Amino acid sequence: MARRSAEAPPEDIDRPEDRGCLQWVLGVPLALVYVPAVFLCYATLAMQPYPHDERVREDIRFMAGLSLSFCLLGLLITITPVFRRTLGRWWFALPLLLATVAYVRAQTV
Repeated sequence: MARRSAEAPPEDIDRPEDRGCLQWVLGVPLALVYVPAVFLCYATLAMQPYPHDERVREDIRFMAGLSLSFCLLGLLITITPVFRRTLGRWWFALPLLLATVAYVRAQTV
């Protein structure tokens, strides 16, 4: 059994050629979280309530809250060390943008 010398540097486990596949694998759970968030955000923007229709306004607020929840879940997944190290910073942009749009829509409906 061969022994490595003490001066030999440890092998790098984060090789650049493996990073592309890992990004795809880690991007799938985030996509599964962000697809419903995008759909709910779009639905809140597409719904136009009548002037005295409080039921539709509450539905819009509820869907905006769900979209915010999905965005928060996505952000929590993204800040884990393996995701943060492997994926780029642009993965923070989508949930922040969606959360901002959903929050503004919930407040202005």
